[in-house]
Formats: sequence, C-alpha cells, structure tokens
Amino acid sequence: MQLNLHKQLRNIQTSLWLIPFLCVLLGIVLSFTTIAIDRATEYRLLSSDLVGGPEAALEVLTTVATSMVNLTVLVLTIVLVVVQLAMGQFSPRIVQRLLRDRPSQIAIGLFVATFVHTLLTIREVKIGGAIDPGQVPGVALVTTFVLSLASIAGLVIYIHHIGQALRVSALVEIAGATTRKLVHEMYPERESMPDVIDQSVVTSEESGVVTQVDHKRLVEAARRADCVLELVPSLGEFVPEGGRLLRIHGDPERLDHDAVHNGIILRLERTLDQDVAYGVRLLVDMAIRALADAPWQDPTTAVQAIDRLHDCLRELARREFPGGRYYDEDEKLRLTETVMTWDDYVRLAFTEVRLAGTASPQVARRLHAALDDLLTVAPASRRSALELQRKLLLAGVEHRFNDDRDTDLVSGSDSSGLGTSRREPTEP
Repeated sequence: MQLNLHKQLRNIQTSLWLIPFLCVLLGIVLSFTTIAIDRATEYRLLSSDLVGGPEAALEVLTTVATSMVNLTVLVLTIVLVVVQLAMGQFSPRIVQRLLRDRPSQIAIGLFVATFVHTLLTIREVKIGGAIDPGQVPGVALVTTFVLSLASIAGLVIYIHHIGQALRVSALVEIAGATTRKLVHEMYPERESMPDVIDQSVVTSEESGVVTQVDHKRLVEAARRADCVLELVPSLGEFVPEGGRLLRIHGDPERLDHDAVHNGIILRLERTLDQDVAYGVRLLVDMAIRALADAPWQDPTTAVQAIDRLHDCLRELARREFPGGRYYDEDEKLRLTETVMTWDDYVRLAFTEVRLAGTASPQVARRLHAALDDLLTVAPASRRSALELQRKLLLAGVEHRFNDDRDTDLVSGSDSSGLGTSRREPTEP
C-alpha cells in the first residue's frame, strides 16, 4: 500500500500537468483578488486615462485570451517535436526526462494562468450606455498587462531554453547529472580519503570541458606564488569533478586556488571561444556525416566542408603556433600547457574525411586538390604531414578501385570534385 502511494505521488510530482494545474489555481486566486480590489474601490482605483474605456478593455482582454491559447498550443507542439527528435536522434529512453522539463511546464503554466485570469476579468467589464459610463476592472486589467508581458518574456526565454536543450551535450547531461545524483543517494558511503593529499595538484571543483583559459590570470597567480603551473587537460578536453586540473611546480601553499579556478572555464561542451580545433572538428563531422550511410551519401556537402577545411588550413599553414609556455614580465616561466601543432591540425582535418570519402570520386579529387594547394604554401618543415596524407589517399584509392582508369580518374586533383577538365594552354 505504501509503495503504491509512493508510486502515485512520484507520478504526480514528475507529470507534465502538475505545474500547469497549480498555475491555473494561482490564476483564479489572482483574478478573484484583483477583482475584489476593484469592487472594493468601486472600479475607481485607476483612472480611465490609464486603463481606457470598456470597449478598449474588452478588446484587449479578448486578444490576450486568444493569444494565450495559441501560445499554449505552440509550447505543447514544441514539446512533442522535441520528444520526437530526441527519440529518433538519440534514445527513446530520454523521453521520460524531457517530459519532466520544468521550464516547459512553467511556460505552459504561465500561459494558462494568464488565460484563466483574463477570462475571469472579461466578465467584470460592462459596456455603458448613454448615461452609464460602464465599468472597467482597472487593477485586474493592469494585472493582465503584466501577465502578458511576462508571457512574452517567458516565451523568448523558453525558446532559448529549448534550443539549448536540443544540444547533444545537454541531453547527455540530463542522463549524466541524474545518474550522478542517484549514485549519491544509493551509495552514500565512501571510503575515507588517504591521510596524505597531493598538495602539488589543483583539482577541478566541477566537471566539464575546458573551453577558455585566461593565461594572464594564471601567469599572475603563478608569479605571486613564485611557482610554475602545468595545465593538465588540453583545451577542449573533458575534466571530471575532482580530476587533475593543474600541477604545481613549486610551493603549493602560496598559490591562490580561487584565482586559478577563475582562470579556467569549464562548460558542458566545447565552444569556439578559443578552441580552433573544435571549429575544424565541426567541419570534419559535417563531412563524415554526409558520407556515413552508403545509400544516403551526400558528397557535395562533404566537398563544401572540405572547402572550408582547406581554407582554414591555408590560413594556418604559415602562422606561428604558440609553444604552450607562458612567461611573466621578468621572463620567468610560469605556465605550460599542451597545444595543437600543425601536424595535429592536418591529421584532424584529413584523416577521418579521407577514410570515409575514399570511395567517392568527388571527395577524393577535392582532397587531392586541397593537399596539392597546401603543399604550395606550406613551409618546407610542414610539408611532411601533407605529403603523408596524400600518399595515404592515393593508397586508399588504389585499394578501392580495381580498374586502372577509375583509379586514374579518382586520383586526379579537382577543386570542385568532379568539375571541368584541366586543359593545356593553347598557343596564341
């Protein structure tokens, strides 16, 4: 009996309708309260210059009521679309968590509360005649205005929220955060920490991906502590809560840990704030996704992604790369980190696309063109990584195609994939 009662209470607490239902009751109470104030003041608390006449008030209230119905339908439709997308793209088992989404329930509740309040306010509006000027519940009408503005703001905030919630990282975080919370509930006991704690390591206070590093702040913190800091995770790398964030080479007791933590920003997913490799990663993902399923391959989209990869690597080809060593004003080393090199960017940009697109003549020829062009602008010290990718591309093409004529065609270089043929210039 107790278990069944707990089950019913749990179902009610996590249902989609509980918060909207409570908001309906709140709208009723709010409407009765404001109307009671208007009746007590004989509808004279607010002047007609502020709230308008009965006809205008009735028009406004009718418009608000209709709009609230439309907004409620819109939010419910968005919730259903989000559930369908999550089921198809990620997992059907994520649906339960999405239906418990509090911002969705609050948005629906705000709209229905405004709707109920408006309906109850409409009945208090009386159109006057030649002698009777009529009556307008001013306080209730102003409350309707306030609720309408709150509903507009709530709609904008909700659209932003649902856009963020559809990210892969957000959906993964729903399962991860819930599971982590459940671990604390089901396994509250933990082994005691060792007596000797490694003071030379700064651990993370939260989990997340390293998205930004304030090198100046870290260098300043290391200078004040007269030590050298080593950033353990690379930019874009995930760090669990309690994981190693920094190593301290020097006296750890003098280091300001708060300043160090404020100098490293962790988020749910990688961003393009400082992470150039993440931008390259996004383009690679677009290319290999277009080539993922054989019946639905889209080599043209892959070529467009390669165009941008080519452009970005061309910009990087002759740039100086930071060495991951940062010094203070006295030229003393204070911070070190692992950074991306030219070879890392080349491997990131071409390896997966090459493996996925070797069988596509359009993609293979575009890769050839990109590598050939990069070899013309890259310094001699950076050509080996490009030449390796070209050799691997040629070897992959030879392995894929049995006919030498197909191999020769696919091994060609064409900046548009399968575009115009290159012709020798003719004599004038």
